[in-house]
Amino acid sequence: MSDIKSLDDLKSAVGAAAPAPAAIVRVAVRDKLGRAYATGKRKNAVARVWIKPGSGKVVVNGKEMAVYFARPVLQMILRQPFTVAGVEGQFDVMATVKGGGLSGQAGAVKHGVSKALQLYEPGLRGALKAAGFLTRDSRVVERKKYGKAKARKSFQFSKR
Repeated sequence: MSDIKSLDDLKSAVGAAAPAPAAIVRVAVRDKLGRAYATGKRKNAVARVWIKPGSGKVVVNGKEMAVYFARPVLQMILRQPFTVAGVEGQFDVMATVKGGGLSGQAGAVKHGVSKALQLYEPGLRGALKAAGFLTRDSRVVERKKYGKAKARKSFQFSKR
């Protein structure tokens, strides 16, 4: 090995040793029925999501989206990935979700739909990632500690 005495020597030595990594080529991942599958999580809710080309029908736990998520805000949350990717009404969604409350479940389905969309069509990954839909929001409720009223709240203190 030669002696490295200057920055130029170091650059040439590093450049020769490690070639530049090739760009990652993402391929579509689909099952034999032409569906893409992903798992989405939010708070304590876990959603298993399958998407396939269709008319935009969303079924959650065997019920229509409007029946399962009655609040318009929750329905809007579910539609966000399709809006950002620009594919509204092009995919059917079948999801099963367990745990948590309705808000967490809507977030879990949204996360699962986003992951499934980028697996089905890798070209949509950039828009979904820029919107932050592929990132798992890891915030969960903090556990209650002994000697405390709640997770952090103390009991009332009186000196006398």
